[in-house]
Amino acid sequence: MAKRDAGLRFQPSGGTRTTQVPTGKKQRLTLERLSNDGRGIGFVDGRTWFVAGALAGEEVEARVLGAHGKVVEARTERVFTASPLRRPAPCPHFGRCGGCSVQHMPHDEQLALKQRMLAEQLSRVAGVEPDEWAAPLTGDEFAYRRRARIAVRWDAKGKRLDVGFRAASSQDIIAIDHCPVLVQALQPIMTALPEMLRRLSKPQALGHVELFSGLASAVLLRHTAPLADKDLDILKAFCETHDAQLWLHGENGPQPVDASAQLGFRLEPWNLELAYRPGDFVQVNAQVNTAMIQQALAWLAPRADERVLDLFCGLGNFALPLAQITREVVAVEGVETMVQRATGNAVSNDLHNVKFFQADLSQPLDKAPWVAEGFRAVLLDPPRDGAFEVVGKLKSLGAERLLYVSCNPATLARDTVELIKQGYRLKRAGILDMFPQTAHVEAMALFEASK
Repeated sequence: MAKRDAGLRFQPSGGTRTTQVPTGKKQRLTLERLSNDGRGIGFVDGRTWFVAGALAGEEVEARVLGAHGKVVEARTERVFTASPLRRPAPCPHFGRCGGCSVQHMPHDEQLALKQRMLAEQLSRVAGVEPDEWAAPLTGDEFAYRRRARIAVRWDAKGKRLDVGFRAASSQDIIAIDHCPVLVQALQPIMTALPEMLRRLSKPQALGHVELFSGLASAVLLRHTAPLADKDLDILKAFCETHDAQLWLHGENGPQPVDASAQLGFRLEPWNLELAYRPGDFVQVNAQVNTAMIQQALAWLAPRADERVLDLFCGLGNFALPLAQITREVVAVEGVETMVQRATGNAVSNDLHNVKFFQADLSQPLDKAPWVAEGFRAVLLDPPRDGAFEVVGKLKSLGAERLLYVSCNPATLARDTVELIKQGYRLKRAGILDMFPQTAHVEAMALFEASK
């Protein structure tokens, strides 16, 4: 009997396998429009190309970064036909550094892109648009970032210490000694940092470095092994030269070398000072943060006799200004250490009508003891995951007005669906340009209960 061909069992049932586009391949193509994250979209041989650093209408040469199915991700290598909107990128590292993705786009076009992204999410997911669109809330286009993480890695093969920012779509480190989006106070530290770190005796033990600017400047070094005394002396001298605090992050978490050192920032219009520690969430754009609080208070319009709920309160960024103009503020945060820090901030600013509580904000809040009296006004500032479980119970608290600050239009739109089901109406919305030169969108939305 003839032997059966066992190989037949492995043959596909039909069709042909699509050849994948190899990483590194260069392709000339024309971009038809922009995606929500600011990349150009083009089509070649039935595939959709997303090209970083390109604008609609441009003809470019793109290098493939990766491909899956019919989607190809690439970056611009050359521009053959430029859009009239294209501007020279202010930073020489644009296109390689992963920090800023839309520097080639004028700032007003960046704002228009973010506005379209928010409007599209609200329309497509929630089927609504606000009764009123607010003008974008903006600050300085550059020199706005008061906090930054610097990547540090010892290259054993090359016997060198790489210091800079992560590359776009890669774990490579781009050597950078000047960053246009950093606040001016941190620029000299950024410039001198690589040379100082290369003088340390155990580069293999160095992790990342974080820079902070506020009431004081600070340098935090993450290290995975104890530092030699001479290395500690180098670090101390560097920080003394730059009038900065030195913090070390070893096994026991971030600690200041000088035990009396404190980090903090001012909210000038309210004469408030908020203390924080490395690892705490702090808005990186001080100018837009202040404008955001002012707009939130104006939109929410809390009355002096009202009890206000602040969810995802963090350090008290909204809660403390609210406490100055209302009868009582109940502020809730998921992280216990942040609750402690916020409580300390209230005491140090002589505010005694705000109470902070820890709660799991991924769960409904209707059984929490502090909800019994109810709230006329609610402010929430959730992380990227949004606040789906929380918004599902807000109507039961008696809330007439809800002010939602979002760092993700997709989850804002999803949560808007739930709020509309409860009888709320989207009265006003607008973008917050917290991160210029990037496609990241922050937004503010005001909901009012239907009467």
